[in-house]
Amino acid sequence: MTPTPAARTFEVRHVQLARAAFAALAAVMITFSSDHSAEVGLSVFSGFAIATGLIFLVSAWLVYPSGRRWPALALGIISVLAGMAGGLAPLRTVAGFFVIVGAWALVSGVLEAVVGWRGTRTPAARREIVPGVADARPLAGQGPRSESRDALVIGVLTVILGIALIFIPAFPALDYSIDQVDQTFTLTGIIIGVGVFGGYAAIVAVFLAIAGFSPRKPADAGATATAAAGTTAVNEEGSTS
Repeated sequence: MTPTPAARTFEVRHVQLARAAFAALAAVMITFSSDHSAEVGLSVFSGFAIATGLIFLVSAWLVYPSGRRWPALALGIISVLAGMAGGLAPLRTVAGFFVIVGAWALVSGVLEAVVGWRGTRTPAARREIVPGVADARPLAGQGPRSESRDALVIGVLTVILGIALIFIPAFPALDYSIDQVDQTFTLTGIIIGVGVFGGYAAIVAVFLAIAGFSPRKPADAGATATAAAGTTAVNEEGSTS
């Protein structure tokens, strides 16, 4: 009889909660900052991207089994590189903010959305059945459907961020005044861009926190029944021999 492998100490929910924590930190830093310049925006993004990338890279070995590590590795490398680029002083310009953050959002968003979409499209019949393991894992490269749906949503939100950052630079400067303080302010594209990134971080933080704290559904009944049948067959063969 094949022994059941021990449960992993770290699960997908821990990855989601860690990502939510750093996204919430980025949202708070931008929300409560009166300076929405490119320097501040890229400083916050740099820390957020590097932290998120490290979470992905660590989770590739602590959370995901062999065959399902490449999405986490790819997303981790993309995020770390983007965060390092955002930390370079010569690139902390208005154009640098839109190029770095926009490129990261489009590349990582498309990748995460595609991985999530593939996971939701995987039929139950293709799931790998491992005798002796009640919670049989999906085929290599595919994750549980709840995790895949979460990845798809986050990927789509990230792509929307990237698309928004493409059009925001064309926004003309707008002067406005507040009578209560008797001052005139100028609303520029970079202020909107940094604010949009902060809003994105807040939405991601809330969504991933809800996903992380939500109870996990048990394995599909069909997969569990088939796994149980496989275990019985193995036991019968062992007793016969």
